[in-house]
Amino acid sequence: MAEESIYRITEIVGTSKVSWEDAAKNAVKTAAKTLRDLRVAEIMKLDMVIEKGKVTRYRARVSLSFKYEAKSK
Repeated sequence: MAEESIYRITEIVGTSKVSWEDAAKNAVKTAAKTLRDLRVAEIMKLDMVIEKGKVTRYRARVSLSFKYEAKSK
């Protein structure tokens, strides 16, 4: 009998001085250092930080799913 898979979803925010794409990539790259078995990343929201009338940072809110590992009994 095949085992069912369970996935957990978490939201993180990546930032970049260059673009929203880089912000999203930075979020996934950083998350991959501590979360194992990442499966899907979905961009939930894009925004910018503005200082003195200029865009200084791009931000991407990313929803990440990864396989949930339950402890064995």
